[in-house]
Amino acid sequence: MTRAKTKTRPATEDKGPESAVAVPTSKPPRQTKAALLRAKLSEPGGASLAALIEATGWQAHTLRAALSGLRKEGLTLTRRREGEDTIYAIESAGGEASLSIEGVA
Repeated sequence: MTRAKTKTRPATEDKGPESAVAVPTSKPPRQTKAALLRAKLSEPGGASLAALIEATGWQAHTLRAALSGLRKEGLTLTRRREGEDTIYAIESAGGEASLSIEGVA
């Protein structure tokens, strides 16, 4: 059996003006659960464990592991209790900057 030949375009054929210039398409940044977690923790007052679980869909142990990962990245997290709720927050950078300025002076 022999195969039928397929037609191919000659290499010199003009492809048209739309293929001459590649137009970059900009996609919005992907919203990850880790980015959502950072955003919630950066809000004034922080976020409760229950609110973080609801926002991410993670189980409590997975969420606490993600918080440990943020600590390993160098972020300072605070934790406080309000009744039955545990509230987590990222410590503001303003306090750290003033400490470093006092140490230099």
